[in-house]
Amino acid sequence: MKVTAVTGDITKIATDAIIVNLFEGIKQPGGATAAVDRALGGAVSRLIKSGEIKGKQGETTLIHTMGKIKAAKVLVVGLGKKDDLNANVIRNVIAESCRYLKKASVKEAATIVHGAGAGGIDPEAAAQAITEGAMLGTYAFRRHKSKKDENDDINKLSIIATDNKALPKLKKGCEKGRILSEAAIMARDLDNEPSNYMTPSDLANAAKKTADKFGLEFKVFEKKDMEKMGMGGLLGVACGSTQPPKLIVLKYRGNKNSKRTIGLVGKGITFDSGGISIKPSEGMGEMKGDMAGGAAVISTMRAIAELKPKVNVTAIVPATENMPSGCACKPGDVLKASNGKTIEVVNTDAEGRIILADALSYARKLGLSPVIDVATLTGACHVALGGHYSGGFTNDQKIIDKVIAAGKEAGERIWQMPLDDDYKEANKSDVADVKNSGGRYGGAITAAKFLHEFIEDTPWVHIDIAGTSTSDKDKGVVVKGETGVIVRTLVNFVMGM
Repeated sequence: MKVTAVTGDITKIATDAIIVNLFEGIKQPGGATAAVDRALGGAVSRLIKSGEIKGKQGETTLIHTMGKIKAAKVLVVGLGKKDDLNANVIRNVIAESCRYLKKASVKEAATIVHGAGAGGIDPEAAAQAITEGAMLGTYAFRRHKSKKDENDDINKLSIIATDNKALPKLKKGCEKGRILSEAAIMARDLDNEPSNYMTPSDLANAAKKTADKFGLEFKVFEKKDMEKMGMGGLLGVACGSTQPPKLIVLKYRGNKNSKRTIGLVGKGITFDSGGISIKPSEGMGEMKGDMAGGAAVISTMRAIAELKPKVNVTAIVPATENMPSGCACKPGDVLKASNGKTIEVVNTDAEGRIILADALSYARKLGLSPVIDVATLTGACHVALGGHYSGGFTNDQKIIDKVIAAGKEAGERIWQMPLDDDYKEANKSDVADVKNSGGRYGGAITAAKFLHEFIEDTPWVHIDIAGTSTSDKDKGVVVKGETGVIVRTLVNFVMGM
């Protein structure tokens, strides 16, 4: 979808549909909604009076104009209570509105600048939220469907400004919203691909194409390289698969005078069968998305390359399948990570933390700081927080405060979890330095504590997206399937640094 900002009169725009709004509790529409109401002979006011339009957040009411204005339809959307309005409300309301209009066979639409008037939201932020809502809310993964969708996509949304003064800010907001949305959509596309179309080699190729297109440095380490680097964790997980593992590295250099480089690390398990500790067959197909962390950091680098902040960023993605076979890693095996620490494998289905051990050790070797890792790491985090919050863990409070704030700006919520040394005891091994599972209780925390062993004192945040990387329904900017979560958070964090 193309989202643009133009000046004009919303009542005189020739388009399939226009979107106006109403706050909850308002008895008489104002601003652009009032202008549309007058043009329609008071149709909106009558629906408010009858109680059909209440202005509740996400409420949608479609009015056919019957030729009274150039647009064929008017969609009145509820913004909820005025005091609760923020950019994320706008983002989600526009997402719901565009999905509604798509079902109504609308191909082109126009909208007022929601929140920029009585709502008090900066026009640039409002335009960015509208763009993200429209693009993310209408996303669908159709690559492998032979039958065309019943309803074509809305291909154009125009944001209508009443004067030229606001236009530069609106256009800037549209552009940033486009960049962030396209990056999140890229992550969704990578995650949604079946594992036979998204092997570690395919993920590395996607990263290379991104690097070539957006001017990033790219390097991929092969199995023989990992052997020289002593990456026994990544190699140990990979040995059960016929697909060769890859260690993907992308670099962005925005400040050549700075020695500091931010590190982004993403788990790239392109399919997780559980290995010898095999998962139940029910729902196993969803494990094609176990590379959501890796997809997120690759996609984040795309957006960073477009936005060009004056910082340096390096992304590291350890990529492999986790499969059972005659040569697969077994429970009871001991692996040695590249920092020299040994790992007793007590559960081959706790493989993500093993490959991240090598990736985090490599991040330390490169001197990256701070380091943010993203992973669909534990079902325990999903149990603890459901699908609404990602779990955040840290050894540096100032850094996680910035990450959480970046998530709030993006509408991606992160809940900080403890990382006390009390949880370290659960990971102690009788035969190695550490074991890869601390048991059932506090599972998300003990997994994070395992990672802490390999990042050591480097400022670090671990984000567990096991519960937020997928959704079973459409709601706001989140659509059914893979969500592309954390991409916009990471971009906001980097821009804020």
